[in-house]
Amino acid sequence: MIIKILGLDPSLSNFGIVSADFNLSTNEVVKVNKIRLVETSATKEKNVRKNSDDLNRAAQLVSALQQESEDHHIAIAEVPVGSKSARAMASYGVCIGVLAGCPIPMIQVKPDEVKIAACGNKTASKADMIGWASLKHPEANWLTVKRKGELTLTNKNEHPADALAAIYAGIQTDQFQQATSLMQAMSA
Repeated sequence: MIIKILGLDPSLSNFGIVSADFNLSTNEVVKVNKIRLVETSATKEKNVRKNSDDLNRAAQLVSALQQESEDHHIAIAEVPVGSKSARAMASYGVCIGVLAGCPIPMIQVKPDEVKIAACGNKTASKADMIGWASLKHPEANWLTVKRKGELTLTNKNEHPADALAAIYAGIQTDQFQQATSLMQAMSA
């Protein structure tokens, strides 16, 4: 039985979303169906209040999450941790709120679990994560640019790579194993 998993790496500016097929019989991710990077940026207009701008950006993220959740069974999200600056904490709050509105069941994983699942190292760099993800699933529609006539992966792949790694971290959790056992029992 194949289920559809949504991997999430939320950020106010760059929200990485990955759709993947997971085979319950073999207990493995068999294919990445889609990669999406939702980018938002603060308005440059002087007459727009910061809180209104943040609300608009949050609404864009919620809309994307709801749209991408359709036809998926479960989501696995890298839940952000706190931060030192007030602005970063505002972004953190938006991300937590967006995840709270996820319309499908969600498993939470920590940033260090995501890096360990992908690279075996909780201090893996952005480049390490992108390299792991693109080698693990070359079939995915990774973000590329043409440089000197060749397609090259962009640094923005960091967000979808983390979303993919969140899936790999999440499928190792007891919570995922319990959920998928229930799914299999219900389909029998």
